[in-house]
This record gives sequence, C-alpha cells and structure tokens, in this order.
Amino acid sequence: MGDLRDLYQEVILDHSRKPRNYRAIEGADRVALGHNPLCGDRVTIYVKLDGDRLADVAFEGQGCAISKASASLMTETLKGRSRAEAEVLFEDFHELVTGEASPDRTKELGKLAVLEGVSDFPIRVKCATLAWHTLRNALQGREETVSTES
Repeated sequence: MGDLRDLYQEVILDHSRKPRNYRAIEGADRVALGHNPLCGDRVTIYVKLDGDRLADVAFEGQGCAISKASASLMTETLKGRSRAEAEVLFEDFHELVTGEASPDRTKELGKLAVLEGVSDFPIRVKCATLAWHTLRNALQGREETVSTES
C-alpha cells in the first residue's frame, strides 16, 4: 500500500510542478474565479463550449500542491466531456475526497483517484475541491467568486 501512496504522491507533485492546461483560453465562453481564504489558493477557470461539450478547459492561479494538482487533473479529465458528465464527475470526485466514495466509483475516476488520500486530511478537502466548485459556477453562468468559506 505504501508504494501506491508514493506513486499517488508523485503524480500529485508532477501535476503541481507542471500543471496541464495552465493557461487562459482566448474567447472562453465561461470564466469563473475561486478563492480559498484559509489556504490562500486562487483559481480562474476557463471553459470553451462546443454545444453541450467542454471543448477546452484550462486554469490559472496559485495555490498549494493539492489545489494545483486537482485543477490540472480536472482539466485533463473533463476536456471533451458533456456538461452532464462534468456534473457526475464533480459529485463522484467530491465523494472521493470526503471519504464517501464506494470502491466501484473510485475505479471509474481514473487518474483523479490519486487525490483519494485527501479524505484523511479534512482541512485539505477545500484545496482539492476549489477548482471543481469554480468550474461548476462557470458552467452555471454564475459571476460571483467561489469561496470555500461561504
């Protein structure tokens, strides 16, 4: 089990140091801001839609390794998916990091499962879910900044 945790930690650190899709999207259809005052994480999520599909998803911001890795993994996972699929993944991911996911659902999350260990550190759940809540605001067209403290 230790080897698996080491691998997960390596993936998280890799995504934190070299985040995927870390950029603004010119002409994004949706943009949303998120802030975790407790940790200082800030994120901007950009979404380019093609009908009901997330043709492109990207982010910019600063934060802890968990926050950046989560945003990076999220953008990789959601690119090309439908809005409905994004919503299901949001719920499944939230259950994963809060320790409520069943083993069957965890397997379906693919690379996102590397963040499962966050559930052992409740204070880090907000770091892991900030980008996801911000994406949800973007898809719903909400303009207020997402805050993990509200």
